[in-house]
Amino acid sequence: MSESSTGAAAAEAVSEAAAAAGSWRKAGVAGAAIGVLAAGAAAGVAIERLTVGRGMRKKARLALDASGPYGSLRGMPGTAYADDGTELSYEVEEVQEPGGGGDQAPRRRRLFGRRAPAPVTVVFSHGYCLSQDSWHFQRAALRGVVRAVYWDQRSHARSARGVDQLEHDVPVSIDQLGRDLKAVIDAAAPEGPLVLVGHSMGGMTTMALADQFPELIRDRVVGVALVGTSSGQLGEVNFGLPVAGMNAVRRVLPGLLRALGSQAELVERGRRATADLFAGVIKRYSFSRKDVDPAIARFAERMIEATPIDVVAEFYPAFAEHDKAEALKHFAELPVLVLAGDQDLVTPSEHSEAIAHLLPDAELVLVPDAGHLVMLEHPEVVMDRLADLLVRVGAVPAAEGAG
Repeated sequence: MSESSTGAAAAEAVSEAAAAAGSWRKAGVAGAAIGVLAAGAAAGVAIERLTVGRGMRKKARLALDASGPYGSLRGMPGTAYADDGTELSYEVEEVQEPGGGGDQAPRRRRLFGRRAPAPVTVVFSHGYCLSQDSWHFQRAALRGVVRAVYWDQRSHARSARGVDQLEHDVPVSIDQLGRDLKAVIDAAAPEGPLVLVGHSMGGMTTMALADQFPELIRDRVVGVALVGTSSGQLGEVNFGLPVAGMNAVRRVLPGLLRALGSQAELVERGRRATADLFAGVIKRYSFSRKDVDPAIARFAERMIEATPIDVVAEFYPAFAEHDKAEALKHFAELPVLVLAGDQDLVTPSEHSEAIAHLLPDAELVLVPDAGHLVMLEHPEVVMDRLADLLVRVGAVPAAEGAG
């Protein structure tokens, strides 16, 4: 199959996935997510055979980048400003009016001269070294059905480098990320009920928001989803390595990252030169399944590659200091979904179990044969459970949320 025919097949799959996502009532949100999963299959299957030969891997990566549909979804762009002046990029997906064109801005209905109540807004926060595009499948399934906000954390993707970090050498903290999330909410969803969804660092960001702005949680948040995340004690994670080896890594890694960050240009050249090795490491720590679609694996690799090494170094120390177990009490009266892959090496499922222990009314879902990027590896499971949460909180009618 030629690259042009692969691209055409992928484009056709994207169109079919978009149609699936739009037919919520017929297929349900989980069905839509499965439809979107097929969007990259044409490119992935066609190119997989190219990855067998080492000499063809670069060509395969370029072909996947050109024809893979992942990360291609865009909404209405906006900019929020953090308390230190950092520009935070976000995108909004609005609810599509019944019978309205997909490209038309929805009309806000008025009842007896008054504006209709603001819809529920679902705010998605991504993880370390990722971007808002990591929610690709969930975004495709929810388009036009719920109002949703996707944003890039400071120094990641389309958001600007942290002003405090760049100009004042202030360390990144999870608390700062929580304040960043508040700034995004103030700009993109200043009114109406909220559902907060966070993966990994994004879940920690959500906890930091609750810790610093409990009144926001009390007054506006109607549901929370914490995916592959932790409330603390990340310094004890061994990343699948022997304990003795991991203890040695912990001693040298912070200093090593600082050194690498100070030589960012040289390190980035090294990363490009060792792309194949780097891809193998990313795959090991992102996914559990060995047969994960190569287009999805490349998509994850591309997001992580795009995070500069000095940003990696800036953020890493914040995780050792992260401790937000006490903040979870602010979610105690809310519907909460706690979900993780049972083979997650980055934030092991025991951390999700610890969160659920502190929130005994939460729904705990451990996805079999799933790694850290569970929302990419098993999007249908994540979307099914998220859809159930959205139905429970009234974000979508029950008839539309049924899978």
